[in-house]
Amino acid sequence: MNKTVLITGANRGVGLALTVAYLEAGWRVYATCRDIARANELTQRQSLFPNLTIVELDVTNHDAILHLAQSMASISLDLLINNAGYYGPKGYGFGNTDAEEWRKVLEINTIAPLKLAEAFYPQLKEGTPGMIACVSSKVGSMAENTSGGGYIYRSSKAALNSVVKSLSNDLQAEGIITIALHPGWVQTEMGGPNALIDSQTSAVGLKKVIDNLTPADSGLFMDYQGNYLPW
Repeated sequence: MNKTVLITGANRGVGLALTVAYLEAGWRVYATCRDIARANELTQRQSLFPNLTIVELDVTNHDAILHLAQSMASISLDLLINNAGYYGPKGYGFGNTDAEEWRKVLEINTIAPLKLAEAFYPQLKEGTPGMIACVSSKVGSMAENTSGGGYIYRSSKAALNSVVKSLSNDLQAEGIITIALHPGWVQTEMGGPNALIDSQTSAVGLKKVIDNLTPADSGLFMDYQGNYLPW
């Protein structure tokens, strides 16, 4: 029987590459995006992969998350990948932080992954049991922060890492593994053209890491090459 994964933010970048990687591996993939009409690269995959189901979802709409979870109540979920992310403004310095943008980034990067984990907890329990993989970033590491700045994005990913750690403690008894993952510096709309790797390299690496996770890895922070990162 095919394994099943739910991937958020699947319309482009690492999310799209992860979707393709899991489809090619024979998984049943539920891929979410905010606007199906603008997700051309994702919808083009439907004719190639009958195991792909595309769902329109704004991850900041908690009622919509619950509705989706209820509509998938009969499905066992082997993996939830919280990939949807938002960087927010770039280039601002100390003294110029946009609080409204900060709230928006926290809603998407920090709050939504927990709300998705809560909503799909029954399906994850029915999995093998399932895993929760949250796409974080090395810039959220306290130990790695030697340059300052980036208050909005850094803090959202540091907070996400804290969510992952708490989830790992709360769900350990259920056998659900929770992990924070750094995808690398990727050539995407967020990462920019000067980034070091492409989306496919990141996605293939992330999938390999997820495939090899053990209960001992739950609550840890790893990169796409399988290296452990400091909080």
